[in-house]
Amino acid sequence: MNRLMLINGPNLNLLGTREPGIYGSHTLQDVVAEVKHVTDDFGYELEDFQSNHEGAMVDKLQEAGRTCSGIILNAAAYTHTSIAIRDAIASIPVPVIEVHISNIHTREEFRHHSMLASVCKAQIVGLGIKGYRYAALALLEK
Repeated sequence: MNRLMLINGPNLNLLGTREPGIYGSHTLQDVVAEVKHVTDDFGYELEDFQSNHEGAMVDKLQEAGRTCSGIILNAAAYTHTSIAIRDAIASIPVPVIEVHISNIHTREEFRHHSMLASVCKAQIVGLGIKGYRYAALALLEK
């Protein structure tokens, strides 16, 4: 399967206008373009998905586990709360890399713990949207 899945969670559709001091001025479309440059270079397709709804993200993870060779995931606030997303990641055979634009470990205390990290291949935090690029490279360079 020459395809990667990019999944972004709640409020990431507001990138570019949402708290630019934390998340910068790049839009979600900029994020997709950043990853697409990498996948195109490797001859891979990129499917991108954004949802503010936990169940929709679980459904997409399960689907991508059957149709993609890797997943880049920014679960946003669900990172810290969702056992359902954690269990979906644990149940699929493809690697998932968790990405966060900001450094969650230097922010509010409740953001320091990721429910997902233990079932993800890696976690990339605090590198802005470049973190998505590095996740794609990690999945594709094997």
